[in-house]
Amino acid sequence: MRRFLAFCMVMSLTLALTFPSAAAKNPHAETDWRKQVFKNVEMLTGLPWYYLAAMDQYERNLQKVRRDLPRKKGWLAIHIPAESWAGVINPDQEDNMEVSIHYFGGIGRDGNGDGKANRHDPVDVLYTVARFLSQLGTDEDAIRTGLWRYYHQPIAVDTITHIAKIFAKFDTLKLDAHVFPIPLQYNYTYHSTWGDRRGWGGLRIHEGTDIFANYGTPVLSTCYGYIELMGWNKYGGWRLGIRDVYNNYHYYAHLNGFRKKLKQGDIVKPGDVVGYVGSSGYGPPGTSGKFPPHLHYGLYKFNGRTIYSFDPYPHLKAWERQTRKQLREMKQKMKQKMKRKKRQ
Repeated sequence: MRRFLAFCMVMSLTLALTFPSAAAKNPHAETDWRKQVFKNVEMLTGLPWYYLAAMDQYERNLQKVRRDLPRKKGWLAIHIPAESWAGVINPDQEDNMEVSIHYFGGIGRDGNGDGKANRHDPVDVLYTVARFLSQLGTDEDAIRTGLWRYYHQPIAVDTITHIAKIFAKFDTLKLDAHVFPIPLQYNYTYHSTWGDRRGWGGLRIHEGTDIFANYGTPVLSTCYGYIELMGWNKYGGWRLGIRDVYNNYHYYAHLNGFRKKLKQGDIVKPGDVVGYVGSSGYGPPGTSGKFPPHLHYGLYKFNGRTIYSFDPYPHLKAWERQTRKQLREMKQKMKQKMKRKKRQ
């Protein structure tokens, strides 16, 4: 009981004081603040904070691409439907009394100690979700079971689990940096090819952008992500797929090979070498040379229902500009550093 009351006090102070003042001073304050709130819930329930953060991020992503979902109001994106909160057969779908909610099989709980289980209160929502996901335990298998019971969607379970692992690895929610997939000092060329016709293996559209480069040119991770897939595909040859924290799946195909010791389940950051340009594919394992060497780079998104491809070309152009700018800034800093050393 004392632990619960202490938690409520910390949450109340965090919600009432920390966020408004910090957000006004620092544009990254909200993400730091949200992480601390997730950690507060972890202290109370034992559920690792990064699963709550991943679930919140997952639902933020869905709300950006789905018109049928309610938009977040405030700092928390997790939305629990009324029938899940109060119970399907509960005559009062806005019920906020734990006793009656529990009686009708609802999951709603009072997280801030005010005597009401309010599904519009972010603290109550977080506490409820944490309690629900940790019913069978707080290890990965138990939490995955909880996610399945909540979403009934295997891709959602995998996506949230993988996002959680990325957050846990880097211990931050600020993971929006990107780089161009080919080091800029190498020779390469590309233009928009998404949607072009392809005939090998049946008429289809080209779901990506081809970046032509020499054999063996390093291929970089464009994002912070989790390697979901590695291996051979008759269309893509040696290929791999990386899931980022925004429900995007980054697809690299026609590789000459992978970075040594890289494996499925590894977590990467922008700029990490993941493989090398080749011309593999269009046949059984080992087929190569049926087209000039290039990297096929595709982007796919999961919207909670389906997976669809979208044009990566605008993103590649933006990341190329950002990467070039970063290199210029690094060179400028190095020059300034060298000048200071000479003066000394």
